[in-house]
Amino acid sequence: MDSIPPVTKNLLIINVLVWVATFVLKGKGVDLDLYLGLHFWKGSDFGLWQFVTYMFMHDTSSLGSGFTHIFFNMFSLWMFGRILEPVMGRNRYLTYYVVCGLGAALVQELVWQFTWPAVAAGMFSYGGVAGVTTAQLQQAIATGAIPASMLNQCFNAFVTIGASGAVFGILLAFGMLFPNMPLYIIPFPFPIKAKWMVIGYGLVELAFGVTGEVTSVAHFAHLGGMLFGFLLLLYWRKTKHMGRGYEYMD
Repeated sequence: MDSIPPVTKNLLIINVLVWVATFVLKGKGVDLDLYLGLHFWKGSDFGLWQFVTYMFMHDTSSLGSGFTHIFFNMFSLWMFGRILEPVMGRNRYLTYYVVCGLGAALVQELVWQFTWPAVAAGMFSYGGVAGVTTAQLQQAIATGAIPASMLNQCFNAFVTIGASGAVFGILLAFGMLFPNMPLYIIPFPFPIKAKWMVIGYGLVELAFGVTGEVTSVAHFAHLGGMLFGFLLLLYWRKTKHMGRGYEYMD
């Protein structure tokens, strides 16, 4: 751990400690996801602090899926963060990480805002009200056929957790600052340049997000982290805040 830069090291430690604490407290009947996960702003469980806290939460639905979730996020943070932090500097690196996480949360909220009627219609249909369409749902809400309490329960079901949005921003920064660095990615037996890896990940996330595949993953939040990271890097470069150490490297 001594070779890991301090900000990256502390982020790793905090994420793991919060994950363990979430597991322990869930066994005692306390669900931290309810308070610290990012909820849809229309629901009563939403809190502004969740824009920050959600990025330190990870899946605890089971040990297997939870470990996989946090392992790949932390592995990516370790792999790329330990290289980026010395180049960007501690304060700017931490700022970048947080901005990417906040950007991912904002994009996720926007996606929920535009898609909640269709998703809610599916929830009510799944709940036993067969054949509910989006139009029928909207009419039922307007006429009061669906009580506000039931609609609030639906809104509170929209939750996202994880450092993935911030980590995807880290991937984006690595691809921009070290575009031609070769990387070995399973299962490919040959190296791939960092810039192509980033583009590939972005296209996969976009495809999954648009088609609705792997619905348990916040694909647009991942893209939001990359988008805000891209904009911040461009801003820093344009305003000369990046310095010589921020020139694109091979």
